[in-house]
Amino acid sequence: MINDRVLHALHKCPLFEGMNDISIELTLGGSNYKLVKYAKRDVYILAGMPCKYADIVISGRLLCRLVSLSGKQVEVSQLKEGDIIAPAFIFSHKRDMPVSVETDTEVTILRMAPETLKRLIDTDETIRMNFIRSLSDIDVFLTNKMKVLSLFTIREKVAYLLLERAGEKDSNIIHLHRSRQEIADSFGIQKFSLLRVLSAFEKEGAIRIDGKTIEILNREILR
Repeated sequence: MINDRVLHALHKCPLFEGMNDISIELTLGGSNYKLVKYAKRDVYILAGMPCKYADIVISGRLLCRLVSLSGKQVEVSQLKEGDIIAPAFIFSHKRDMPVSVETDTEVTILRMAPETLKRLIDTDETIRMNFIRSLSDIDVFLTNKMKVLSLFTIREKVAYLLLERAGEKDSNIIHLHRSRQEIADSFGIQKFSLLRVLSAFEKEGAIRIDGKTIEILNREILR
């Protein structure tokens, strides 16, 4: 029987969208899987290594980063509870990961072999469509991410971040859980450039900054 903590995470996983507790338990009941734990700051995988498993995050957070030959890092995404790790690479002919992934906190993973996931996809129409939809969503996300990284100015990138975080919480109050350096890395910009833009927005009356809390005062300036 799947414990409540794992079941709660699986309800957030796009693979099991629309399925109730009983359906999830019946689907996984005959499948081989195990729980794997990682400590904080562990390396999950390095760029260039093959994707060997169909893993789902049960708890914790992982960071996915692109690293250039010069050592410059760009944070591509964060993986949290319910996320499938690299679903587009599980069945790819070339499974080498383009990003490095490390844990940002202690992490627990539900691990299946690709063959196990394939059997679920082959035998369950809901899971099959959910998997196809999740791949489509990833394509949309990466297209948008590339647009932000390659076409937006630094000012537009910071404004995008603020409006996106506010939209997630449906509030003008934003609590930043990452350092300024980590935020800068997520956009591939220098920390001082981030600080300069935040300072400019504050002087223009767009935001108010109090440590890691930012309040949006005028959205029009950010658009």
